[in-house]
Amino acid sequence: MNMGFPGCLLLPAGHPLGRSSAACAGAGKTKIPILLVWLWASMTGFPMTDSDIPELTQLRLVNSLNRCAGRVEVLHNQQWGTVCDDGWDITDAGVVCKQLGCGTALSAPRGARFGRGSDRVWLDEVNCAGTEAALSDCKTRPWGDNDCTHKEDAGVVCSDSGISEVAQIRLVNGSSRCAGRVEVLPNQQWGTVCDDNWDLQDAGVVCRQLGCGTALSAPGGARFGRGSDHIWLDEVHCAGTEVALSDCRAEPWGASNCDHGEDAGVVCSDAGISEVAQIRLVNSRSHCAGRVEVLHNQQWGTVCDDNWDLQDAGVVCRQLGCGTALSAPRGARFGQGSDRIWLDEVNCTGTEVALSDCRARPWGENNCNHREDAGVVCSGTSSDVRLVGGPHRCAGRVEVRLDGRWGTVCDDGWGLSDVAVVCRQLDCGTAMEALSGKVFGPGNESDPVLMTNVECQGTEAALGSCPYTDPEDLCQHDEDAGARCQDAGISEVAQIRLANGPSRCAGRVEVLHNQQWGTVCDDGWDLQDAGVVCRQLGCGTALSAPGGARFGRGSDRIWLDDVNCTGTEAALSDCRARPWGVNNCTHGEDAGVVCSGASSDVRLIGGPHRCAGRVEVRLDGRWGTVCDDGWDLGDVAVVCRQLGCGKAMEALSGKVFGPGNESDPVLMLNVQCQGTEAALGSCPYMDPGDHCQHDEDAGARCQDAGISEVAQLRLVNSRSRCAGRVEVLHNQQWGTVCDDGWDLQDAGVICRQLGCGTALSAPRGARFGRGSDRIWLNNVNCAGTEVALSDCRIWLGGKNNCNHGEDAGVVCSDSDISEPAQLRLVNSRSRCAGRVEVLHNQQWGTVCDDSWDIQDALVVCRQLGCGTALSAPGRARFGRGSDRIWLDNVNCTGTEAALSDCRAQPWGVNNCNHGEDAGVVCSDAGISEVAQIRLANGPNHCAGRVEVLHNQQWGTVCDDSWDLQDAGVVCRQLGCGTALSALGGARFGRGSDRIWLANVNCRGTEVALSDCRTRPWGDNNCTHGEDAGVVCTDVRLVGGPHRCAGRVEVRLDGRWGTVCDDGWGLSDVAVVCRQLGCGKAIKALSKVFGPGNESDPVLMMDVQCQGTEAALGSCPYMDAGDHCQHDEDAGARCQAAQLPEPPVRLVGNATRCSGQVEIFHDGRWGAVCGLGWDLTDAKVLCRELGCGSPRYVTHHCSKFSRSSAPVLLGQLKCTGQEASLTHCQAQAWEGRHCPHHRDTGVMCQEPFALRLVNGPSKCSGRLEVRYDGLWGTVCDDNWSETNAKVVCRELGCGLAEPLAPKLQDWPRFGQGTGKIWLDDIRCKGTEETLQNCAHRLWSYHDCTHQEDISVVCQDN
Repeated sequence: MNMGFPGCLLLPAGHPLGRSSAACAGAGKTKIPILLVWLWASMTGFPMTDSDIPELTQLRLVNSLNRCAGRVEVLHNQQWGTVCDDGWDITDAGVVCKQLGCGTALSAPRGARFGRGSDRVWLDEVNCAGTEAALSDCKTRPWGDNDCTHKEDAGVVCSDSGISEVAQIRLVNGSSRCAGRVEVLPNQQWGTVCDDNWDLQDAGVVCRQLGCGTALSAPGGARFGRGSDHIWLDEVHCAGTEVALSDCRAEPWGASNCDHGEDAGVVCSDAGISEVAQIRLVNSRSHCAGRVEVLHNQQWGTVCDDNWDLQDAGVVCRQLGCGTALSAPRGARFGQGSDRIWLDEVNCTGTEVALSDCRARPWGENNCNHREDAGVVCSGTSSDVRLVGGPHRCAGRVEVRLDGRWGTVCDDGWGLSDVAVVCRQLDCGTAMEALSGKVFGPGNESDPVLMTNVECQGTEAALGSCPYTDPEDLCQHDEDAGARCQDAGISEVAQIRLANGPSRCAGRVEVLHNQQWGTVCDDGWDLQDAGVVCRQLGCGTALSAPGGARFGRGSDRIWLDDVNCTGTEAALSDCRARPWGVNNCTHGEDAGVVCSGASSDVRLIGGPHRCAGRVEVRLDGRWGTVCDDGWDLGDVAVVCRQLGCGKAMEALSGKVFGPGNESDPVLMLNVQCQGTEAALGSCPYMDPGDHCQHDEDAGARCQDAGISEVAQLRLVNSRSRCAGRVEVLHNQQWGTVCDDGWDLQDAGVICRQLGCGTALSAPRGARFGRGSDRIWLNNVNCAGTEVALSDCRIWLGGKNNCNHGEDAGVVCSDSDISEPAQLRLVNSRSRCAGRVEVLHNQQWGTVCDDSWDIQDALVVCRQLGCGTALSAPGRARFGRGSDRIWLDNVNCTGTEAALSDCRAQPWGVNNCNHGEDAGVVCSDAGISEVAQIRLANGPNHCAGRVEVLHNQQWGTVCDDSWDLQDAGVVCRQLGCGTALSALGGARFGRGSDRIWLANVNCRGTEVALSDCRTRPWGDNNCTHGEDAGVVCTDVRLVGGPHRCAGRVEVRLDGRWGTVCDDGWGLSDVAVVCRQLGCGKAIKALSKVFGPGNESDPVLMMDVQCQGTEAALGSCPYMDAGDHCQHDEDAGARCQAAQLPEPPVRLVGNATRCSGQVEIFHDGRWGAVCGLGWDLTDAKVLCRELGCGSPRYVTHHCSKFSRSSAPVLLGQLKCTGQEASLTHCQAQAWEGRHCPHHRDTGVMCQEPFALRLVNGPSKCSGRLEVRYDGLWGTVCDDNWSETNAKVVCRELGCGLAEPLAPKLQDWPRFGQGTGKIWLDDIRCKGTEETLQNCAHRLWSYHDCTHQEDISVVCQDN
């Protein structure tokens, strides 16, 4: 409340009760009227301050005894909703308290401390700097966009709440925020808690206070490391009912007889840590293999191997975070222990969180000796990286999991130090080779490329810890990186691999014995034997056990024969077989295996066999059940395929196979699988929350048919067996394949299966005629690595929505059929829109937009099966390509079957650059075609008057309702960063063509300006005096009091990040201030405005600006790498005056580069007194105006018309290095004697310059030269190729291209306006610059702008 006098209320301007300090006279006698006013304002919700803070009704704290404490709720779209506690902290709470006038924040409780809300969750990931006036000013996800439940509702306790706030608390040095060393915050300093009398009841209070569930354990003895600050609490004694730890009885704060070796810890149920007995694996070179030891009664001991099996070992591996179990060796394989034998007859179901959760004899009770010590070999801590498609698990395509998504790694910059990290992470020994160019095949098309330019030192623990760049669209799967390791990790018992197959989970079985690989004979080889191999390799279940050298003949020893596995063995070498090397076989009998792959995230429990039972799924590391709401056969189909269990038979509900474990959650509800997904976790589903219990657990029954060996296949209706309509044999009947989703990857599998080489094309639409029998397959989805088409994901059995007009075909390389060039559209969100690329000589390349039109685009859309053409954009609308430009001057009639059938220049012959890459938007793209857009008449392509192209004509946009949101869409569409300002009033000059758009209203999320709501094209009541403009920028100041002060953030390569303060100085700040239009640089600051977002990188270090650069990104700098953290983020403070750009001018003469000096000072233009004015000052001025160097200066301005402005400054003293005259030292001169004949004048000598404008690049266009500060054109009289060569050389654009005769008689790139500077130019060809060639006097000519000359250089 703003009080003018004691007891006197000053109301905001415009308030119905007025605002007058006169009314406050004698205010001390008017307490009742003031109280009435206050009550009225409170009831109406009128804001009681004169700030720009949003009204208080937009925010409230509820479910508490006081308005200054409670659950945070915000009002949006007339509905109250809560705030999610993701990232919620004391800084965010501080903004809430300040906005509500409730003092400062005492705490920012999370986990629905003040109860769960019931309406929308409006905000998530709120990130306040602390200086914001209102919560809605903080950075956050969009309204309503969140991944939260009301269990995560955020709260606030402010100092004015009258609540004696509990001491803040945290758990540190643990693997999660719900486990760790206990620390409390009194007196603004964190400290620990002593473990004297610390027990589970005390830990329970901590877990509840933190919203972390219940307490699993209360470890003492500095289990989570020793603290280094105060020990605040000792002898804590909680009843267990307290709200907070500070409510429990304890010694006074700071009074203890403890040291940090007694720091107390807590493990809560929500930590994801299974507390109980600690466990370790010893006597091995890896922490994920060794003798099993458990800690009981403060003493380590071993586990006896009685009944010890792979299920028990799996629990150990999971508990240690070491992946899956490879084997469960017995007989003291890792040496004999010497301490107690703690456990015997362990019997795990495999679902336990920890070994101590399994059934076993009582601690210490056994009939064993240390010769029976159990061991474990785990796959390793490799859950976030894997090698795929190689001969064994230690070689293959590198795939990494980031933010829950699997994807590949681009081979740009990929090296041996990167591979070293992968090999160590996978326990695969030393790095042997860093491979590139998809050596192990490309990744799945649906998986992204997640990393590029990985820069590992080689010592990192995981690949995800190495610095890398987000590839965005820079890399495709043909650049997937690979790795080969020594395979020295422990593959327990006889090492095993599957060779010569499409993936590491299918191929010829080979085992390693006596340091030599050899094969296995297929005598007696069956699915049970294959199952052991698949499990040993972590490849799921066995789909088939092919014999007869299905995967090719081996060439080394045949090691095993007559293998006979029971199916429960941990490794193939545990199965019964003839002695090593004893056999009666040849390599024509080599055994093979096809495994289902990693199906470890789903299982069927409680049924008669492994292919029927209660469905259990693993999400985020937790196993749980699936609710039967919406559960159907499509969902079961995915489960059956994932488990290799054949066809889906029945979707069951109501816990038919019994309820899940009470301790396991229900994880999925309303699962909605299409039936084609690779895994149940890929299907859409809802989080059940508390809606389902275990009496609704879903079940599944599969046919358990496995996959019968590959279906027979043929290509028909062509002159070659390697091309034609695809037909498969099923149930003794031939049928076709529907072309839904049919692509080159599917065709590739067929060509390989038939021994027909590689796939040239995958024609659709019954290209080889219509079949007449059943349509057997639909929605085929091959990864490209399968052995046979029947191994691909498919819909099988004749159920489809296709007709024979959609029969799929294939053309293989061995068919001798000349196939049309392959074609694709790239760099768009749809396969039916993008930059056109064609494949020629095994290399992709682009198409030049010369003569490119809608007819050409129509052929492309038809060839791709994408409907009709909506538009044929040129000028690299979908980004510039980087490879060859294959086609130019394409001229299609529109009836061609393929683009390569159209007339065009020979392959690779063109006069284009990638700025002319052609694009296409087809009707099936789902893209409403956007109008082209540009910014005209500005200082660069990212600032200027907004112009849009409609009906082949450029026009302007009216500034009615034009705002920063609209401008933001323009900046994003042009790739120009964010919007700095949205200008109206024809700030960048008046347009002369149509006014196309008015009343534009963008939400800010649109892809293009033409997607925004607006009046119909051309419908407006505007003049060109209302033309809208935009200024975009790639730099911003964040967290400061206004837009011209704050933490410096810059965008490089599409990513926003901060700047390190190493070497940060005023010249760097000067560039930022000028770039933002914020006037003079005041101060270069360090970590004043808070740290940047933890997820944002530090992008620049040791920035070295001269101060004259146009943008911060143009200054020299170093890549920060890991050298800087966010506690070194640089800041800047600018003058914040809204200066004109530039804030100086020369007046009183015909040109802008000579005249009397005027400078913008204190919000107005004024003259400069000539006292002290010299050449150094003039040098700064001429450079600032872009007018070269000073020709002469004067203190007597009789040469120029006199300025009518007041004399504001005098005694300027510049060093000559300043970026602007406003940065020089000066004295205020207003009111002091300086007659106007002493005003300062200057004539700048602008250097000669030339440019090519209105063309596709800087190397082609209408020729313009600059003279006396003005640009003008050149007449084509006597123009020659020699003249053009001088121009191209001067511009650094290579040689000149001759213009066609018909183009020399009229300006190919449009007519200029203004001056025609030069005529009758005659160059010899040896001149370094055009101004040295013979020509008429400047501006003497007999031409019109219809004779303006154009030039096209070879580097165009």
